[in-house]
Amino acid sequence: MASILDEYEDSQNTRQHAQQHSRLSAANIGITHSGFVNVRLEEEKPIFNKQRIDFSPPEKINHFAVCNNQLCMSLGKDTLLRIDLAKPDQPNQIELGRKDDTKVYKLFLDPTGESSLNIKALTTSECLYLNRNTQKVRSLSRWRGHLIESVGWNKLLGSETSTGPILVGTSQGIIFEAEISATEGSLFNTNPDQYFRQVHSLEEDGKPAPVCCLEVERGLENKYFIIATTRKRLFQFVGKVAEGSEQQGFSSIFTQNQDLLPSFQEFPANMGYSEITFYTSKLRSSPKAFAWMMGNGVLYGQLDYVRPDSLLSDVQVWEYTSDIDLSFNKPISIVLTQFHFLLLLPDRVKAICTLNGQVVYEDVFPDKFGTLKKMIKDPVGGLVWIYTERAVFRYHIQREARDVWQMYMSMNKFDLAKEYCRDRPECMDMVLAKEAEHCFQNKRYLESAKCYALTQNYFEEIALKFIEAKQEEALKEFLLKKLNNLKPSERTQITLLVTWLAELYLNRLGQLEVDGNTAIFRETQEEFRHFLSSSKHKECLFNNRTTIYDLLASHGNVDDMVYFSVIMQDYERVISHHCQHDDYSAALDVLSKHCDEKLFYKFSPVLMQHIPKKVVDAWIQMGKRLDPKKLIPALMNYSEMGSTQQISETIRYMEFCVYQLTVTEEAIHNYLLSLYAKYKPDSLLWYLEQAGTHASEIHYDLKYALRLCAEHGYLQACVLVYKIMELYEEAVDLALQVDVDLAKSCADLPEDDEELRKKLWLKIARHVVQEEKDVKKAMNCLSSCNLLKIEDILPFFPDFVTIDHFKEAICSSLEEYNQHIEELKQEMEEATESAKRIREDIQEMRNKYGVVESQEKCAGCDFPLLNRPFYLFLCGHMFHYDCLLQEVTPHLSAYKQSRLEELQKKLAAATQSSKSRHRPAPKEDGDSSSLGKGSAGVSREQIKSDIDDIIACECVYCGELMIKSIDKPFIDPQKFEEEKSSWL
Repeated sequence: MASILDEYEDSQNTRQHAQQHSRLSAANIGITHSGFVNVRLEEEKPIFNKQRIDFSPPEKINHFAVCNNQLCMSLGKDTLLRIDLAKPDQPNQIELGRKDDTKVYKLFLDPTGESSLNIKALTTSECLYLNRNTQKVRSLSRWRGHLIESVGWNKLLGSETSTGPILVGTSQGIIFEAEISATEGSLFNTNPDQYFRQVHSLEEDGKPAPVCCLEVERGLENKYFIIATTRKRLFQFVGKVAEGSEQQGFSSIFTQNQDLLPSFQEFPANMGYSEITFYTSKLRSSPKAFAWMMGNGVLYGQLDYVRPDSLLSDVQVWEYTSDIDLSFNKPISIVLTQFHFLLLLPDRVKAICTLNGQVVYEDVFPDKFGTLKKMIKDPVGGLVWIYTERAVFRYHIQREARDVWQMYMSMNKFDLAKEYCRDRPECMDMVLAKEAEHCFQNKRYLESAKCYALTQNYFEEIALKFIEAKQEEALKEFLLKKLNNLKPSERTQITLLVTWLAELYLNRLGQLEVDGNTAIFRETQEEFRHFLSSSKHKECLFNNRTTIYDLLASHGNVDDMVYFSVIMQDYERVISHHCQHDDYSAALDVLSKHCDEKLFYKFSPVLMQHIPKKVVDAWIQMGKRLDPKKLIPALMNYSEMGSTQQISETIRYMEFCVYQLTVTEEAIHNYLLSLYAKYKPDSLLWYLEQAGTHASEIHYDLKYALRLCAEHGYLQACVLVYKIMELYEEAVDLALQVDVDLAKSCADLPEDDEELRKKLWLKIARHVVQEEKDVKKAMNCLSSCNLLKIEDILPFFPDFVTIDHFKEAICSSLEEYNQHIEELKQEMEEATESAKRIREDIQEMRNKYGVVESQEKCAGCDFPLLNRPFYLFLCGHMFHYDCLLQEVTPHLSAYKQSRLEELQKKLAAATQSSKSRHRPAPKEDGDSSSLGKGSAGVSREQIKSDIDDIIACECVYCGELMIKSIDKPFIDPQKFEEEKSSWL
C-alpha cells in the first residue's frame, strides 16, 4: 500500500494558483502615501491549501476519524484501518469479525492524547471499543441497546488506562455517565465498561431529541461547564464539583438544579441534525470560541469561563448564504479555526470569516470523487480532513491571520489591527495612518498626533494640518514623538525639531503666565525642563545652546535660562546672573556644588567683598583643589579696604593653608606674615618660633620678614630672624636693647666657633659693665661662659673700682689654673708608665719562639708542614705559604687583592733578576753586579715583608677574617647545586 502522506496537488488547486498569480502580476506597483513600496516580491500562498491523499481504499469509506495524529476509518462492512500519522508507512488493519449485516454507525476517538481508546457505535445499538496498542476488539455490554450519537470526553482525567468519567449522548436524548478501562479487569470483573448510568435526558417540542454533540470544560474553582446540543437546541449545565471528587463523575452537576430547567437556546429551523465545533489556540488549553451549525445558520461566539451562569458570550448568528438551500444542499459539517469557520456542503467547502461574515474561500470538488461525507479537524495537528467514499483530502491552514488587520481596521478596531500586523511595517503604517485620521476627525487631536508620529506620512502635511486646526498641544505631541523616533545620525532633523519644540514650549508658558493659570504653568514648566534635560538630545542642545539662549532671552524667561545653563554646565553664566541680581549666596551655592576651580578664581573677588565668611568656608571645603596663590589678589584687594570681617576671614584662610594644608609656597607665608604684622601682632612671634630655627626649614622670606618686623618695631621678632640667619652679632646687639637674658641665649648659639662665642659674651659683659654698671651681673656673665676669664673683663671696669669686687673671681680663677696643672701632671705620669710597659713587651716578643715537630701538618691542606715554606702563629695554627695565601685571598678587600697581586709580580721580577746576576759576567762589570745584588736583596726582603703584612698579619682561623665571614655559607650559593649533585 502506498503511504498515506504521499501528497500531490489537485488540478483545481493548481488552477487557483494560476489565477492568483495573474492577479498579482496585474497589481499596481508604486509608492503609497505611507512611503512604503507596495511590491510583492514573491507569490503569497493561499490560506487554505487543499491536498489529496494518495490513497485508494480497497472498499468504500464509511466513517473517518482523526485525533492526536491517530487516523481511524471504517472500510466496507467490518474492516477497520488504523494509521499512526507519525508512522504512515505502517497501517494497521483489523477485521471486526461480524457475520451479520451490522455496520459502523459512528467512530469516537479520545482527544486528550493520553487514552488510546476507539469507540465504535454500531447500527445494531451495540458498542465496541479498541485499545490503540491491541488488536482485540471488545464489546461494551452495558452500552448495548443504545445508539450512540455523541461522547463528551474527560480531558483532565483521561489516561492511557482509563477514560475517567465521560458523558455519552444517545439518539433518544438520554445522557449517560460512563467510564471505560483499558485494562483486562479483575477475576470477577472482566468488562471494560466500569459503569454506565443515566444522568439526564433532553427533549425538543415535548419529545426526546438525539444528543448531537457533548462538550465538557472546566473553569475556575472546580466549576464545570457542560454543553449539549440537539437538532435546534443548545443546552448549558453549570455546576461545581467538590475538590478531589472529580473521579465520582458529573452526575452532581445535573442534580444540583434538578428542579429547574437547564439553560438553553432554541432556534425554530430544523434540518434534522446539528454540529458544534470549538477552537483551541494551544494544546491542552480550554477552547476560546465555538461555532454551532444548526437550521437557522451558524451560531458563533466566545467562551467566557468567568461568567457564573453561562459559558457563551458575544453570541451572534451568521445566516447561510443564499446559495445554500436546506432542502437540497444542507451543510454537512463545520470546523472552526481562529478567524474562519469552514462549512462542508455536498460538493464544496466554504470558508467564512468570523469577523465580517464574508465568504473568503470556496473550493468545489469534482463529481468523480463522489459526495462529500464528513469534515474533521485534528485538535493536535490543526489539519482539516475531508473524505468521500473513495478519496481523502486534507487542508493546510497557513498564515490565517495575515489579512485580519484589514478587517479590524475597517471596523475601527485599531489595537487588534496593530496586533496582527506587527511584523509587516507597511501594513502597520496603513493602520496607524487610518487610526490617526479617525482620531483627527473625531477631534481627539492628541491621540491623532501620537499615531501620526509613528507613520511615514509627509511631515509637513501633518504639521500644517495641526497648525490649521490651531492645535499647538497636538502639534507639540507630534513633534515630540517624531523627535524620539529619529536616529542619532539625523542631526539636521533633530536640530529643527528641538528648536521648534523649544519655541512652542515658550509660547505656551508665556500664554499661561498671562492667563494666571499657576497649576498648569508649573506642570508645563516641569515638562519643558524635562525636555531640556533629556539625555537623548543633550548633544543637539549643547551644539545649539546659543540659539536656545536667544529664544529664552527673547521670551524673558530668566528662570528657565538659568536652569538650562546649569544643564549645559555653563555655570559661569549662572553665577554671573546671580551676581548681577545681588544674590551672592546663590552664586556661591552654584560654585560650591560644581567645584570649578577656574570659576572660583574668577568670582571670588566679588563674593569676598560681600560674603567673606561663606566664601572662606567654601574655600576650606575645597581644600587642596584650590591654589591659594591664585586667591591672594582677591584677598589683598579687599583686605586693603579695612573691613574687619574680610581681614579676619583672610587670616583664617591663610592659617588654614599654612597649618592644615601645610602649604610651603613662600608667597603664602609672606602674606600671612604681613597680615600678622599689621593686624595680629600677638601671633607674629608664635608663628616665627614654630616655623623653624634653621633656614632650610623656613618657608617665608627671611629678609622680607626682617624688614617687616623692623618697620613695625618688633625687636624680639627681629632677634629671632637674626638668629635664624646666623647673624649672631647683630642678634646680640639687638637683644641687648630688649633683654640681657635674650642676648645670652643668642651668644651660646655658635657652638662650633669658640672665638665668636667669646666675642659675643664680651659684648654682653661690656654692656652689663658699661651700660648697666652692674658688677654682680658681670660676675654672673663670667660664670655663665667658661670661655671668659677675669682678665678678659677687667679692662671694661672703670679705674675707681676696687679689687674687693673681684676677690672671689680672682681666687676662683687661680684655683682653676692649679687644678688644670695637676690634671696635666697626672696625664704625663700615665703616659710615661704606658711607654715603659710597651718597651718591655717589645723586648719580650724578640725572645719568643715556637717549636715545630717533624710530624706537624698544615692546617689548610693536612700535608706535612716542613716540606715547603710555612707560617707559625701564636695560636698554634701552622700553614704552608701557598695554603695560607689561598685561604686569605677570598676574604680580602678588592684593594688589598690588587695590592697583593702587584707585590707578587714585583717579587717574581726581583727573583728573576737575582737569578740572572748569578750567571758569569765580565770582570769590568763586577762592581756593578755586587751593587745590584745588594739593592735587589733589600728590595726582595721588603716585598716579602709587605706580603706578610697582608696575608700573615693574623691567623686566618682565629682572627677578624673568620669573625667577619660568620654569616657566609660554607658552600657558595652558585655552586650549591653542583655540590649537592656530587653528594648524591
